[in-house]
Amino acid sequence: MSGTLVLVRHGQSEWNKRNLFTGWKDPDLTKRGVNEAIKAGRHLVKKNLSFDIAFTSTLIRAQRTCQIILDIMDQSYLKVIRNQALNERNYGDLAGLNKDEACAKWGGEQVHIWRRSYDKPPPGEEGESLKDTGARIWPYYICEILPRLLDHQKVLVVAHGNSLRSLIMILDRIDTQKITDLNLMTGIPIIYTLKANSKVDSKIILG
Repeated sequence: MSGTLVLVRHGQSEWNKRNLFTGWKDPDLTKRGVNEAIKAGRHLVKKNLSFDIAFTSTLIRAQRTCQIILDIMDQSYLKVIRNQALNERNYGDLAGLNKDEACAKWGGEQVHIWRRSYDKPPPGEEGESLKDTGARIWPYYICEILPRLLDHQKVLVVAHGNSLRSLIMILDRIDTQKITDLNLMTGIPIIYTLKANSKVDSKIILG
């Protein structure tokens, strides 16, 4: 048996509440988002977990969620590494737009393709598909996170819906067709234990 990996999507953000495409934009948590982070921390306390290190993105909604979780767990002192590789996918020209208004402008089917497909990026030079997002997250996981897990450490990763989807795609061996159906709720911890060969031994979803 190797290490323990806990993944948490950040709590509800101000733009989640307003139904806006967020991506690399940087809104804070709502009151509900704060409460979701508190609840996530309490779930992990009940599991008697403690962490050796935490990773998060460069965006405030993930950073605050991470810190709230650690505060609840009495691990405020823990080293937290922030890296852009864990950022949400970049929504390009969709960022800041209301999702319903985008559907009215481009059609619901097209917007659904941009949101859920594996390799169709949204419009705009910086727009990323899930495949593009994975291209920056997978190497970071392999180089920075996996070695700690193989060293039997317990690692917390607090990030975003699509950055975590691209990581879960590899951990759970989900193909490019089925990944479109995966949706992660805000503030719900997912606990993985890994085998010595880096494959998943067990998975538990809390909440």
